[in-house]
Amino acid sequence: MTTPPLQVVPPQGPLLRAEHVTIEYAGAQGIVRATEDVSFDVHRGDRFVLLGPSGCGKSTLLKAVGGFIAPRAGSLRLGGKPITGPGPDRIVVFQEFDQLPPWKTVENNVMFPLLAGGMNKAHARERARHWLGKVGLAGFADAYPHTLSGGMKARVAIARALAMQPEILLMDEPFAALDALTRRTMQEQLQSLWQEIGFTMLFVTHSIEEALVVGNRILLLSPHPGRVRAELNSHQFDLRSAGSLEFQAANERIHRLLFNSPTHAAPAPQPLAAHA
Repeated sequence: MTTPPLQVVPPQGPLLRAEHVTIEYAGAQGIVRATEDVSFDVHRGDRFVLLGPSGCGKSTLLKAVGGFIAPRAGSLRLGGKPITGPGPDRIVVFQEFDQLPPWKTVENNVMFPLLAGGMNKAHARERARHWLGKVGLAGFADAYPHTLSGGMKARVAIARALAMQPEILLMDEPFAALDALTRRTMQEQLQSLWQEIGFTMLFVTHSIEEALVVGNRILLLSPHPGRVRAELNSHQFDLRSAGSLEFQAANERIHRLLFNSPTHAAPAPQPLAAHA
């Protein structure tokens, strides 16, 4: 009996790769450089956070990954292919939940992009109900957006995005407009969904605490224009970690890196040790 030859499985590269990305756009007083020479990799299953102060270009960088703007220099690749425009493999959840058409029910809001993509109505309704159940809104399928709280609208937006089954979920400060208690609840919900499904996420925030509890890897961007300060591993933290000495030390270390360090090329990702 002949033994079949061994199959060599090549190592899997990153799902998303940004290489030396510089982004500029036209502002009221001329050309504005949003980011400069930013590089990072996002692997499947990552909860990758772009963290930096307001105006550092993190949301602009997310929009470039979404395909809405093109870099001035450098490249963005998804699955090894250049990003040249928007696509269903990248779905964005924005901070503004009023993006939900008010004349459509919750279920129809989730169904809408599925139908627009060519899915038949029965399949779209089944998928919409599945994801509404996942975010705890099964009983609100027939409700209209104006009857929902901010947290519930956030959950509808997340359900709609995940129903599209994107390669990567792009989240632009999705909980920033919520009160502190609702924001914590949504962070718990997002973490629970990730543990169950294992989707890939690129998450933008200016909150160090949120970055630590939401992400497993954090890219720190300097004040305007955004340059890479450091890349850190934060998988050891969750919402139960908040208030611990290690969490507080990590928070302080990130603050120092963001505001007190000179800009330099990103080293290999480092763990956030309590003594750092």
